[in-house]
Amino acid sequence: MNSVPLFSGLQPNDLIFLLQGAGHTLWLALWAIVLGSVLGFLMGWLRSVSRVGNSLIVVLVDVSRSVPLLIQLIVLNAALAAFRYPLSPFYCSAVVLTLYMASFCSEIYKGGFESVPQNLQKAARSLGMSYLQAFANVTVPIMLRRTFASWIGIVLGVLKDTSLAAVIGYIELLRGSQIIVTRTQEPLLVLLIVGIFYFLLCYPIARLGAKVEKGLGQ
Repeated sequence: MNSVPLFSGLQPNDLIFLLQGAGHTLWLALWAIVLGSVLGFLMGWLRSVSRVGNSLIVVLVDVSRSVPLLIQLIVLNAALAAFRYPLSPFYCSAVVLTLYMASFCSEIYKGGFESVPQNLQKAARSLGMSYLQAFANVTVPIMLRRTFASWIGIVLGVLKDTSLAAVIGYIELLRGSQIIVTRTQEPLLVLLIVGIFYFLLCYPIARLGAKVEKGLGQ
């Protein structure tokens, strides 16, 4: 039995296809957010304690933040193919988005580390803590609390920027919608549905972030 059209040529299976695309979007975003946050933490810490480290890392940060993500994706994908080391669209997108996430995180974490008063860590050391214990139990919690709101903003940006992976063939939410539009010729309706999907993905994160931030401020 044929599926009953929802609107003109749009079928129920198309919604399932978009749901799969939303899953691919979340998977790519999760990779970039987790790896980018960890890498950004290390970069931010190194930049806050070493002038040489800051000088080296700031070059990568400036390039990643200044060159549009779309160009980064296309160039990396083409360069790897030219040197016969092609990556799948997923991994190519994950590399670019991870570095992008790390670059922005390194900026906020650097500022967060530098905002923690040195006398707090000295006080912890005077109580018998080692450097690592004072760092993990005093410096890091304060830094994370002060940078949480900015981090949530970066997370939401990266989640939406996964749509750029469509340009190199990764079938996430936007690319899935393009495939459906080609068949159904219903661009307005399909993109409206995609917009709702993105809202449903981003809104809970934004609200959860606001609640956590409020709790941290108390």
